[in-house]
Amino acid sequence: MNRELFGVFGGIDAFERFRSRDEFDSVFTGSTLTVGITDPDLGTPGWTTAYAGDDGCCLIWGEAYVPGDESNAARWLLESYEADGLEALRKLNGSYLAVLDAGTNGDAFVATDPVRSRECFYTDEPGVRAFGTDAAAIARTVTDPTLHREAILEFLHLGVTLGEKTAVSELHRLSLDSRLLPTATDALDRFVYSPREFDVVDELADRLERALQRRSVLPGRKGVLLSAGYDSRIILSQLDDIERSYTVGEPNAAEVRGAKRLADQYGASHTAFSPDERYLRVDESKVRHSHGIKESLHIHHAGYADEIDIDTMYHGLLCDTFFRGHFAAQETIDVLGKRIPTGRLESDPNPVEVLLEKFGYSRAASRELADRTSFDADPNTFVREAIADEFAAKRWRADSVQNALTCCGIANQPSMPFHDHLSDRFLTSFLATDRELIDWHLQTPPEYRTTDTFLRACRQIDADILRHRPPDRPYDTTVLNEIEGFVRRKTPFLTSFEPPWPDRKTLFDRYDLDQRLLGDVEHLHGLPARHKLRLTDLRGWLENWSDTQERPLSWLHPPKPAVA
Repeated sequence: MNRELFGVFGGIDAFERFRSRDEFDSVFTGSTLTVGITDPDLGTPGWTTAYAGDDGCCLIWGEAYVPGDESNAARWLLESYEADGLEALRKLNGSYLAVLDAGTNGDAFVATDPVRSRECFYTDEPGVRAFGTDAAAIARTVTDPTLHREAILEFLHLGVTLGEKTAVSELHRLSLDSRLLPTATDALDRFVYSPREFDVVDELADRLERALQRRSVLPGRKGVLLSAGYDSRIILSQLDDIERSYTVGEPNAAEVRGAKRLADQYGASHTAFSPDERYLRVDESKVRHSHGIKESLHIHHAGYADEIDIDTMYHGLLCDTFFRGHFAAQETIDVLGKRIPTGRLESDPNPVEVLLEKFGYSRAASRELADRTSFDADPNTFVREAIADEFAAKRWRADSVQNALTCCGIANQPSMPFHDHLSDRFLTSFLATDRELIDWHLQTPPEYRTTDTFLRACRQIDADILRHRPPDRPYDTTVLNEIEGFVRRKTPFLTSFEPPWPDRKTLFDRYDLDQRLLGDVEHLHGLPARHKLRLTDLRGWLENWSDTQERPLSWLHPPKPAVA
């Protein structure tokens, strides 16, 4: 990886049991922990900073902004923590991990941002608590790793490993909104829903403008990953120095044509990357950023990263979740066998069923997967119990079932490798994690976290924001868009809305990926493309660091036939 954080709760001797200090740009040693960092942009405004003084040391890894004029966010956090304790973490803004050793005070910890947009992996197996941002690097410190059956099943059936688990029993990850201590973990309360009445549109507009202004300090040539949808266009409209935009898709696809119109509207160049074998190629650069817990499929840009010539990258990831209620349970009506949302929230949703749908669970595909591998669990029962347990674990953070659904979705967001990969290659802004916008999300009643609210706020910022509408959303109202989409699918001679992403099955067949990725396990070739990619992700990640490759591969073999 181009950027990495690795540390131990211990001194430099404990650190060098696992890694040489020469592997890192800088190594910091406090009274309780030692941490090394590789980041070519260390010290860039709005980005990774470090500070070591008489009273301790602090490192903030990733994107970070602090109140006032302090240019070194790490120094600000160390001094603010000495004065205010954990309240200082409430004021730290961005997408980050914070590592702090308060020296003689004896306090030392690693903290996530409120929504865990940066993963922290850790293990106690080697006799010292080791932690870091690269799951493979931490897994290598485990002497005798064992596969975590439940975590692997969750990943294969849902595309995401839930909670704090990983594919290896001895390897863990820090939970949503929490901190890692020398011998324990500690849940924080920065991400707890507390709805109130206020002008949600005005507040969202004001906070979006301030959040974008904060992120304008990132330097160099600037670009944006641009879709024809709503979320990335507000970034493009407000940051005048974005020079370039990039979209993955065929040049004549509706999504690409729409993105190009937006780029032209706001004076940026536009590059479309045709979806060839690079789009689905599962190589080390993608698999490593999936960490064995999430799908590398979401790293849409990975195969084209070498052709992206910018320094700072912006994107609209999770804006639909934080501002537009992606994980909310919508009331629907049946129209000729198709469920059409009414625009209202469901009054008594079933959390398990809602989350299964949001995660894209396919009962038929999971049954086929179970039949073709040596796992013996009934997938339908397994995934429902797993999601029920995870929903219950996050329930205390929400005042209602609707907010608990969103909290659970955010805590287990499968698309996070998208940001992880970008941040390894570029200075990468993550608008949705702005502290003010997270607070807006937590304080806004779920019935107002809608596309309508978001678009009204965007129009306050830029009255011309919808000059070019998304190709599959000709109306402001979700229900009208759904009805038109349904009518187009059912009416002869009318063309259906094009999906925004390339067709995985077509690409799988066109580039013979069955043989190239799974040539040694032909019995798996009949699975859906998405499930085959999950298998390849997991196998590739395990092989990336494990010396015992035969054991990780054993679960791919078909079950033995029953004895008559």
